[in-house]
Amino acid sequence: MRRRVPPPGLAGRTDAAGSSVIREALALTARPEVISFAGGLPASELIDTEGIRAAYDQVLSEAPHRVLQYSVTDGDPELREAVAARLVRGGLAARPDGLLITTGAQQALTLLATVLLEPGDTVLVEEPTYLAALQCFGYAGARVVAVPTDRHGIDVEALADAVERERPKLLYLVPDFQNPTGHTLPLDRRREVARLASARGFWIAEDDPYGELRFRGSRLPWISALEGAADRTVLLGSLSKVVAPGMRLGWLHGPPGLRRAAVLAKQALDLHSSTVDQAAAARYLRNRDLDARLDRVRALYRERCDTLLEALPRVLPPGSTWSRPDGGMFVWVRLPDGWDAAALLPQAVAQDVAYVPGAPFFAGRPDPATLRMSFATHGPADIGEGMRRLARTFARATPAERTRVPAPAGQTGL
Repeated sequence: MRRRVPPPGLAGRTDAAGSSVIREALALTARPEVISFAGGLPASELIDTEGIRAAYDQVLSEAPHRVLQYSVTDGDPELREAVAARLVRGGLAARPDGLLITTGAQQALTLLATVLLEPGDTVLVEEPTYLAALQCFGYAGARVVAVPTDRHGIDVEALADAVERERPKLLYLVPDFQNPTGHTLPLDRRREVARLASARGFWIAEDDPYGELRFRGSRLPWISALEGAADRTVLLGSLSKVVAPGMRLGWLHGPPGLRRAAVLAKQALDLHSSTVDQAAAARYLRNRDLDARLDRVRALYRERCDTLLEALPRVLPPGSTWSRPDGGMFVWVRLPDGWDAAALLPQAVAQDVAYVPGAPFFAGRPDPATLRMSFATHGPADIGEGMRRLARTFARATPAERTRVPAPAGQTGL
């Protein structure tokens, strides 16, 4: 019998990014009896299904052959105009021709990594940071270096030291209601980030999926809008948290040269984002008062966040700490030293409650005592019941269940 030769192996970059603990955690929501604080999903009952359905009906009735055809890579002109108008109202000198519509903000980040990063280039990130960003930079072959944070976000003195030491090409930040911590970067630190980027010559990726979900305090300017930052800051945004995640629409706003390069990269990747989804989103933004809807969303998210925060002192082990976000969707918890949130998760799931262990959000040495909780998906009654289940989990945990032997390097998961 003729000897069979196996095919070549996978590209080396596939070893750089493990499975997503977030995607795995979402599987827990498939069990209706589980009250899950794990996923970063917007509240389904707050999605304007009637308005979105009407927008699809209108564009399919008025111009079916156009919206069901191929389209331009840059994105639907009407959608770019609508997004640019919202950015201008937020204080950014945005133009439609400065935008690229993407298949979710995650694709915008992937395109940015594609056009900016060579294998071995250094990217600075907050510690902890958005897990999917770590995966994205891993696939690009970048060297990711963590910068310490405190309850106000990235430590700018530590950032200055890291810039001097590492000479990064890119700094990745989520300044508003950061995922996973919920922290918001103050204005003085935003200005210092912009000054450092101007003085030391690195790019800033400003990821802002949650900025319109502020329910306490006043809105802060984007780093992109600050003096000296416009020519080196790329603002990433999304309709997922404010309209509907299933439409998979995001955008990239940046300097002309970078935007042109990202357009070419997107052409090679998927040609363009869904024509009909873009047309429906543009029509929705034109016909519906999104700001009025967001007022209701923000009020309910504040109520849900306050319900969660009020319960935490009664639920968590003594010595625990947690963030107090002014918007967004997440609360970051640190259990006392010696606890391991991943080790305890099976016991929580046995009580029909779930959260996301915090360790995978770290680019450097992980802190096993951390976990992320999302308050957006459940109303106060379900949050209260979920917290009672979580209290039983902590109360019944034996010393052996609180900790575990660390996984080998590079392995994460539930």
